[in-house]
Order: sequence, then structure tokens, then C-alpha cells
Amino acid sequence: MIQVTLPDGSRREYPNPVTVAEVAGSIGPGLAKAALAGKVDGKVVDTSFTIRKDSPVAVITAKDAEGLEVIRHSTAHLLAYAVKDLFPDAQVTIGPVIENGFFYDFSYKRPFTLEDLAAIEKRMAELAAKDEPVTRRVLPRDQAVAYFKGMGEQYKAEIIASIPANEDVSLYREGNFEDLCRGPHVPSTGKLKFFKLMKVAGAYWRGDHRNEMLQRIYGTAWATKEELQQYLTMLEEAEKRDHRKLGRELDLFHIDDHAPGMVFWHPKGWAVWQQLEQYMRRVYRDNGYQEVKGPQLLDKTLWEKTGHWDKYRENMFTTESEKRDFALKPMNCPGHILIFKQGIKSYRDLPLRYGEFGQCHRNEPTGSLHGIMRVRGFTQDDGHIFCTEDHILGECTAYTTLLQKVYRDFGFEHIIYKVATRPEKRIGSDESWDKAEQALIESLRASGCEFEISPGEGAFYGPKIEYTLKDAIGRQWQCGTMQVDFSMPERLDAEFVGEDGARHRPVMLHRAIVGSMERFIGILVEQYAGALPCWLAPVQAIVLNITDSQADYARDVAKALQDQGVRVEVDLRNEKITYKIREHSLQKPPFILVVGDKERAAGAVAVRARGNQDLGVMSVAAFSEKVAMDVANKL
Repeated sequence: MIQVTLPDGSRREYPNPVTVAEVAGSIGPGLAKAALAGKVDGKVVDTSFTIRKDSPVAVITAKDAEGLEVIRHSTAHLLAYAVKDLFPDAQVTIGPVIENGFFYDFSYKRPFTLEDLAAIEKRMAELAAKDEPVTRRVLPRDQAVAYFKGMGEQYKAEIIASIPANEDVSLYREGNFEDLCRGPHVPSTGKLKFFKLMKVAGAYWRGDHRNEMLQRIYGTAWATKEELQQYLTMLEEAEKRDHRKLGRELDLFHIDDHAPGMVFWHPKGWAVWQQLEQYMRRVYRDNGYQEVKGPQLLDKTLWEKTGHWDKYRENMFTTESEKRDFALKPMNCPGHILIFKQGIKSYRDLPLRYGEFGQCHRNEPTGSLHGIMRVRGFTQDDGHIFCTEDHILGECTAYTTLLQKVYRDFGFEHIIYKVATRPEKRIGSDESWDKAEQALIESLRASGCEFEISPGEGAFYGPKIEYTLKDAIGRQWQCGTMQVDFSMPERLDAEFVGEDGARHRPVMLHRAIVGSMERFIGILVEQYAGALPCWLAPVQAIVLNITDSQADYARDVAKALQDQGVRVEVDLRNEKITYKIREHSLQKPPFILVVGDKERAAGAVAVRARGNQDLGVMSVAAFSEKVAMDVANKL
């Protein structure tokens, strides 16, 4: 007898080995029809998988996260099937699942066009409608190599040849198309209904620029028509909010080939930066941080001691002077330890919190650069807390509370919490990793936060909490971090004198709230579609005169507001007031102030709020108070 334990704890017995599909059928015809895959002993498998021993079993449907991944994986194969059907000379390479969809790389004699993309998508729908079964078979490696070489699929043969000789490989067939894959896949192509091909891009074979340039077709796939439409609508909205487009239109910044991956901030963009920096500086001050500043260039020997030279060298910019090797810092942590080591520290000094707006440089690949979201030169609101093990829980708990307040002030209410645990390549003992991981988990529990575990996703020197924002259109942005590090203080010989008079190693907590300042500003621009709230807006008010007779008064109004700390501009051009209002509305200022003869006589301004809201006429003092109130309330 085979005993199967279902997710609700109930058990079912079968006289012989049984497939996942048969288990689903025994539960009910509805589940049998909805089944996409199964989970047996924690592993996701095909519905054809045979259960031969007592096991916990779950039937996976489109409602499950694993089910959506199976749909996307299978749709990638459907894409390759359609391409081979329409373009028999094309060679298929790899086609993984990615966030919100999938891609597949092809080698073909000419570039695919948008018309080709439409034809491929149409053929995918036709093949899916045939509801052909998806079946699996296993071949010895060398036999599989010969099989794909015989079909002229040289890329597949090369992939398989890299697998150890004593291993078997699995192949999946649907109709007359067969592909190498570990699986699992949907039981038949009819399960694939809601997909769309998005674009074609270039990609080097195996990610190596010395290899052939392939054509990568991106697509998205979802469990329901409604989810697909919601995603496509979100993409349309995201395109309107693209920070690169808005950065040009609002004159905030630009990127230039003379400094790839670096940002040229224009006056308006730098005004936004200053509001962010000064706000975070107040956060430092009000929460016990001492602001410090470290150098940009540090000797290679320091990076060797920290382990960065060995594990991160390819991402570091280096230089040489007087026969010494230096690197531009990719992170601020070692510099903060060197500051900590100046003078004798006592247990009474701990926890000691350092904060820095630290500029870092990382040699990111050109293809990964994206506006101000992914750059080579960036500034972090970086902080490091030196403490004892007894401080860890309290410091991490207080940090989460602080981060939640900061995010609320910027308009982000929804935060996703993940604890990233030890990676395969790491430094430090298992005992110290156990302590660090447990402290992070307990701090989130103490804060009342629901969280996920991300196995193996920690930094090489310690585990971390990742704090991810959800923006106005549902996208997720990982910004904040809290990392516990027992290793770097040991490597750089940081010490404090304990209550017992002996020397001890401090624990180092690495933390950032907004992370990269450049990236966070990009997120804010997209969150608000360029219409930044009054407290962050680069220009809070624009004063417009109706005729030349109010020009001096308009200047006086602007000067009075500027003296009150309002960021204000004045437009005295000899243009129709309706034209000036319309033109300035495109720049998305919180307020437009119109002054005519009546306003001048009354010492007042006519106020229009963003969105063409008429707030009526008010005194200059009253308007200044309103701006001050909006700023105080983070509006």
C-alpha cells in the first residue's frame, strides 16, 4: 500500500504505485482537470510522476505560485515549438522563467521582426488549442548529444555535452517538438492560454561577449485572462512613469556617454536630492547616529583582508600610484571599521552608530545599466552599528520600526520582509551564522512582521533582512537592508574593552534604508509619475503675472516666499496666462500662483493646486503657511 498525506493532513491509501494525476482524480474531477503539476516530498514534479513510497503530496494548480512558474516554463517551450514550426532553420538554445514571464534564445540567419513576433504568438495559440500531451523521456547523456546533433541543434548538443558523462538527461515532447529540460511541465499544451510575446533583444550565447549574438524573445504568461490584462495595463502605466522619460521632461538629470553609469544632476534634480539627503540626515541625528565620511580610494591590502578582493574583484574599479594598488570603494563598511578602530572603545560606548552618505563605485556590465536605477557610481544612506551580541535583537527591532516610518513618509505603506540566509560561498563559522540568522528572525517576530525565508541569498559575510516596497502600480523595489556581520570586525581586528576589562570583538550591523539615493529618487519619480509631493518637489510654486503691470509684484511675491523657505520660480514672459498655466502644469508643480491687478491690490495670490484645483485667493502669508503645513505633514 502507498499512503499519501495531503496538505490538509488527511491521508489516502492506494494499493499500487500511483501518479500525481491519479491522486488528483481520486480527490475529484475538478482537481484532476485543474492539475498542472504536483509536489512530492517537497519537490515539484509532473502530474505523470509515479509515487512509489509513502509521501506528502500536494496537487499544484494555477492558483499556486509553483503552478504559475510551471505555466511560464511550459510557455517558453511552446514559444520554441512555434518558432521551429515557422522557421525550421532556427536553432533553439535556452528558455528559462524570469520575473513575470520567460524568454527563449534563438540562433537564426536574420533578425526577427515585429511581424514575425505576431506570427509566432498566433502559432503558439494554435498549437496550444490542439491540446497536445506533454510527455517526458530520459536518455543517457551521450545518446542525447547524438540525438540533438542529428537534428542540427548544435547549441542543445553543446549544453548536454557539458553535463557529466554518467548522468541521464530528460527530454520533453509536445507534438513534433522535443526539447531538453529538467521540467516539470504542464500535462498538455491546452493548459497554456493567457500569454503574450513582448519584444526581441540581443543576447550573447552563454552570456559571453566573445560568442555569437543570439535573438532573445521575451514573453509573459499568466493563469487567467484578467491577470494578463492587469499586467499589460501595468506595463502601459509603467511606460508613462518611466523615470528616464520624466527625468528629461522635468529637467531633473541626464546620463552621458562620457561617464557611463554616472548621473549628471540638473538644478531641479539636485533640489530633490537635497530634500532626500537632509531628511535622512535628520533621521541619523534623531536616532543616535554620528555622521562620518570616509575616503573613496583604499589600498588593495584592505580589500584583501575583508575578502572583497577575492570574491568581488571583477566589480571593483582599480588604479595604481607609486607602485601601490588601490580600489574605488564599492561599499563603505571597511572605512567605518577603520574609523571605529581609532582610539580605545569601551562597552559603555556601544552600541555605536555611524551614518554616511557614502559614494560607491561598482563596475556593473553596460547591459545592466538602467537610467538612475542601476548605475556605476551611487551614494548610499549607509549606516553601521557596532554592538555586542546582546544588542542585536533590540537594534534590529528598533531599525525595522524606524524604516517603516521613513517609508510611510515617502508614501509607501506596503513592505515585504525577507530573511536571506547563508549562501554556499561565505566567510565565518556556522556557529556565527546560526546566531546572526536567529537574531534577524527574532527581530522581525518582535516587530510583528510577517516574513519569508530566502535560502542561500545572504551576503558572503552575513545574513540579511531585505525590505521591499510595493509602489503605486504594484511593482516591488528592494531598498532597505539589515545585515548581521560577525566576520568583518574579526578580519580587520576591531575590538572594544568589555566590562571584564578584556578585549572583545564587536558585532557589526550593516543597514541602509533607502539604499542607493539615485535609485530611490528614480523610484519616487515613478511612484508619483513625476508629480512629487510638496515637501519633495524641486519647485513648490510658480508665480505667473497676467500683464507686465504686475511684474514687480510677482517678483516681490516670489522673494517673500523664498525668504520663507519656499522653492519658488517666477514667469514674467509676455504670454497669455492660459498658455503659461498650461505650459507650467506639464512640469507638475504642486502650486501655480496667478497675480493680476486685483491680487496685487489685495496683497494676495490666486492659487491653483496640482490637478487644476482652484483654491481661491489667499494672502501670501496664508499660502506660505499652507506650504509649511504640507511640508510638515509630508504632503
